Amino acid sequence: MEKTFLPTREEEKKRYLEHNNDILDVNYQNFVKPIVEKILIQQNPKDLGLDYGAGPGPVVEYLLKQKGYHINLFDPFFHPIEENLTKQYDYIILTEVVEHFHHPKLEFQKLHSLLNENGRMYILTHPYDDSISFDRWYYKNDQTHTFFYTKEAFYWIKEFYNFQTMEFNNRIIIFQK
Repeated sequence: MEKTFLPTREEEKKRYLEHNNDILDVNYQNFVKPIVEKILIQQNPKDLGLDYGAGPGPVVEYLLKQKGYHINLFDPFFHPIEENLTKQYDYIILTEVVEHFHHPKLEFQKLHSLLNENGRMYILTHPYDDSISFDRWYYKNDQTHTFFYTKEAFYWIKEFYNFQTMEFNNRIIIFQK
């Protein structure tokens, strides 16, 4: 998105508060369940995770804590816990977050630096591809979605940040450092 069209912080926060953020809502839980299941398979409860961009209702943290996982939160609007950006993590979760980045390169640099060796970054987003009619694509209609990714863009991120592996499963992308 052109810089002149980027939403202000106030506009962003207002939009995020319009989402259903009730951690007890079964539909909300089901929406994030695929990424939670990946973490339950690939991570150990002793691993330290970060839910980056957790939003006002951190449902991923809620679901993982029920299984004995320890998750720290960071969200610039709802959990601005800067101390949590000074630690090293075994995994970082970004559920519907990367499309909101105003400066993706800086964000990915920061996230990469927070990962332990062999750490994983779990991303849930809706990648764009040529089969999608951009004019009719629902994802572009959210004014806080400022950056869209293609499968090729994720391969570029893998190479540029020197991730060992990348797993691409529909809307879930997993990088391993």
